[in-house]
Amino acid sequence: MTVAAFPHPEFLVAPASRTILGVAVAPMRQRQAIARLQDLLAQKLFTRVGFLNAHTANLAHTDPEFAASLKDFLILPDGIGVDLASTLLYGEAFPENLNGTDFVPAFLASVGRPLRVGLIGAKHHHGEGAAAALRHAAPQHSFFVVHHGFFTPEEEPHVLERIAALDLDVLLVAMGVPRQELWITRKIGPEHCTMPIAVGALLDFLSGAVPRAPLWMRRLRMEWLFRLGLEPVRLWRRYVLGNPLFLFRVFRQKQTRATADAAAS
Repeated sequence: MTVAAFPHPEFLVAPASRTILGVAVAPMRQRQAIARLQDLLAQKLFTRVGFLNAHTANLAHTDPEFAASLKDFLILPDGIGVDLASTLLYGEAFPENLNGTDFVPAFLASVGRPLRVGLIGAKHHHGEGAAAALRHAAPQHSFFVVHHGFFTPEEEPHVLERIAALDLDVLLVAMGVPRQELWITRKIGPEHCTMPIAVGALLDFLSGAVPRAPLWMRRLRMEWLFRLGLEPVRLWRRYVLGNPLFLFRVFRQKQTRATADAAAS
């Protein structure tokens, strides 16, 4: 498979991108984002895809390598936190919440031509369960479980060889933030696939290993609260401390920008 690389990083983000704590986010509706990814796949343009939520933004704010890696991703908005940030900084929320758990299956189901899709990350049986769910949702595609997410450095060359040999269009990478984005940046190139997508806990959700919040909670944008209730020990720092810290940093970004605008006028 011959895959072209992007000629310029600027092509990754729409001209009207909104910067949240240093990360440029594309403000698109789901149908626009799906159409754009379909077009990039059709042109075989190598494209890294990721999602920004409050937790990801906090990590990027304090990790220069992670922040630098995200500059080479097409970043989509995920969750109420970045919506609040967009409202504070740009006067309006993002057009639509494009969280990866809902967006990625919808995107794959929308592509009519057959794709070769690889899954890597999570536990192996979760990957198999997720692949089965995706085959049901998008039967026009071929899905391959490449490996679980706990391979050793000694195993990694074999994993990369397998990915390249599969001739993939899309690679779903579920290793958690920021490992998945950094691994894509360091290890995955056009010789491996056309479109690597950092998907977080998607495989766990699709396999049923981790339950989704009830639909009414998702509609109220409170899925984070449901997840906190399921895993309070692991997630309390991310949400209870991380969410207020994220908003504080956004307020500080707004003040910094206002000061710069005043000095320039």
